[in-house]
Amino acid sequence: MSKKNTRNTKKKNTAASVPDKDNTLNIQGIFSNIRQTITPNNSYVKNTALSLVFFVLFLFFALSSISFGGSFGNMTYNGFTYLLGYGYYVLPLLFIIQSYFYAIHKESTSFAKTKIIFSILLILSILGILELTITDAGGVLGGLISIPILSLFDKVLSYIFLVAVAFISLIILFEYSFNNKTKKLEIEEHDENDGFVKINKDKEMNIIGANIDQEPIKDIRKDPVKDIKKPIESKDEREMSNINDSLIASTTMTLLGKEYTPPPLSLLERDKGKPEVGDIKANANIIKRTLQNFGVQVEMDEISVGPSITRYALKPAEGVKLSKILGLQNNLSLALAAHPIRIEAPIPGKSLVGIEVPNSTKTMVGLGTLLAQPEYQNSPDPLLIALGKGVSGKMYYENLAKMPHALIAGTTGSGKSVMIHNVVTSLLYKNSPENLRFIFIDPKRVELTLYNKIPHLLTPVITDPKKAILALKWAGKEMSRRYDILEKHSVQNIDSYHKNILAPAVEELKKNKVDDRSTLPDAMPYIVIIIDELADIMQAYPRELESGIVRLAQMSRAVGIHLILSTQRPSVNVITGLIKANVPTRIALQVASQIDSRTILDSRGAEELLGSGDMLFLTGRMSSAQRVQSPNITEAETKKIVKYLVDNLDYIPETIQLGPTENQESSGTNAIFSSAFGGDDDMDDDDDLYEDAKAAVIEAKKASTSYLQRKLRVGYSRAARLMDILEKRGIIGPSDGAKPREILVGNPNPDEQSPETDANNTSENQKNADN
Repeated sequence: MSKKNTRNTKKKNTAASVPDKDNTLNIQGIFSNIRQTITPNNSYVKNTALSLVFFVLFLFFALSSISFGGSFGNMTYNGFTYLLGYGYYVLPLLFIIQSYFYAIHKESTSFAKTKIIFSILLILSILGILELTITDAGGVLGGLISIPILSLFDKVLSYIFLVAVAFISLIILFEYSFNNKTKKLEIEEHDENDGFVKINKDKEMNIIGANIDQEPIKDIRKDPVKDIKKPIESKDEREMSNINDSLIASTTMTLLGKEYTPPPLSLLERDKGKPEVGDIKANANIIKRTLQNFGVQVEMDEISVGPSITRYALKPAEGVKLSKILGLQNNLSLALAAHPIRIEAPIPGKSLVGIEVPNSTKTMVGLGTLLAQPEYQNSPDPLLIALGKGVSGKMYYENLAKMPHALIAGTTGSGKSVMIHNVVTSLLYKNSPENLRFIFIDPKRVELTLYNKIPHLLTPVITDPKKAILALKWAGKEMSRRYDILEKHSVQNIDSYHKNILAPAVEELKKNKVDDRSTLPDAMPYIVIIIDELADIMQAYPRELESGIVRLAQMSRAVGIHLILSTQRPSVNVITGLIKANVPTRIALQVASQIDSRTILDSRGAEELLGSGDMLFLTGRMSSAQRVQSPNITEAETKKIVKYLVDNLDYIPETIQLGPTENQESSGTNAIFSSAFGGDDDMDDDDDLYEDAKAAVIEAKKASTSYLQRKLRVGYSRAARLMDILEKRGIIGPSDGAKPREILVGNPNPDEQSPETDANNTSENQKNADN
């Protein structure tokens, strides 16, 4: 019985000694939470705690040296004085310096071991110097150091050796802090107003961008990235309102020597606000840690702060596939608590990958800021367009003559119409009405009708889809006329014509002081055709619209005619393959899906944009799309510009004539389209096969669409249109079900009657008279 009781007692004791499993898990969870709070997972908390620890040690050792440390302080003072001698007073100094650096978060955990080693070397070298200077001044440790050194060297060399060790220790200990203040930063200022700067590449990690408002560091993971320098803010930001408007006026293109004063820049707003990006260093560490958790080793590089996004550039380790980084996009978005983020792999021209994170607060880019820059003011290109600001604050401009046609697509509210207003305003500030003419096609009737009274228009804003087709037809005829002029003068393009043919003639006219412009060569101003909603017209006249756009896009660049197409429905039915092939420049704003992005750009990315002017810009000369924040222009600003142009134009601009036509009227804007818009026949009489179709049906005494197809070798749509023309002209009768159409005339010329018809009519008249 005693053995059994003993065994039972042992079992009970064993059971009592084994803690409950659930309790163990709870305890482990508590300790893990504590570790996450005070260990390297939160460097801010750790540095603050260590700073307080070193400050307390400083107070303890300092007060102990003046007998304010109590019994334990006195014992500590006596013990350390025995060991270190006067070197005891170095300890409080090191403690307070260390507390300071931890307090301003300059400490790096990767540097801790090196700092401990060289701190010990610094103290030992100081103790050796003290012992060499005054006997027993370095304590026991000072004697242990100085005696071996003196046995090897004399006193002078021993001083030199110990002083060198002390200085080396100081340099290594404080290089991390002093280096940031002593090295010069070479700064390239991009904009005096918003302080966009670029820090010299000598730094291990740079921030490129605007004056930003950073929050205090709240969460920095362990394994921190290299030091990140804050962008340098401009101390004396100049006001952009002091821009000299006459400078822009002097750079506008003048073909015929007439003065043109563009609207003042004071009508346009400047940039507003500064981007708030949060904790840049913490975000960089989160990106690095997240990728490392999935086995992707990277090194953080430069950081670029833009108006709407911040791009964190990183360099993957060798052997890392870019597709693996792209596949972690959602994980990075979750870790950063930011949506949407975009990964640019690689960044064009660099062996880096860019992680683009939205800013918590965006900068409102003003068009006035871009138009005030020397890049725009001093440019000789008359068709220069201000696109916006890039990721690092760089301002982007593009010459429409090199584009030479553009497609703008995006969902409703993405900034598509604002982008069109930016294009128009940029061109208006550069060109007089005699240098540039617009054809606006606006089926929506609300966007481009604001410009209805400006002198740059060739015709009032077109809102009818049928007239839009006619405008493209006229542009095709005008293109052919201009090619004839270029061929006559043996020049290749419109720029060569202006420079070598028109400009010398204008100069000669000025020398003779005769205002006789009839002797000048034909003026060929640039013509920009803007279609605000392509889908509406495509729905009504798909074939005619596509053929008109394609014909112009293929050939009109050399004669100065440019197309800008816009749509909010980027489907393959609207942006057809032929249109995409002939319109190389694409501007993609925010779209709903990756399919829409591929329809516009042939690549993904537009579905990850932020809207409100955030866009991807791609030309035929670029390998990948560039992300740009387009400027904002309000309706009030547009109305001010239109009012200025209408009120300050002191002459009526001459219109481009089509050439002699039957319906040609006197000079005026509407006369340009008289051949296309005149009469109710619209485009019926434009078909050159009308006379052949008329002769064919009269000769065969039958009329049908299939007969005209076979006879004239045309398609069904054209044959049906010819049948409609013949019916309208009274050549054939209307259709009557399955019965053949009646031929109403027996002579190819319906206005002239044959002799037989005259004889019959005479006999009938005589019979009626006899009766």
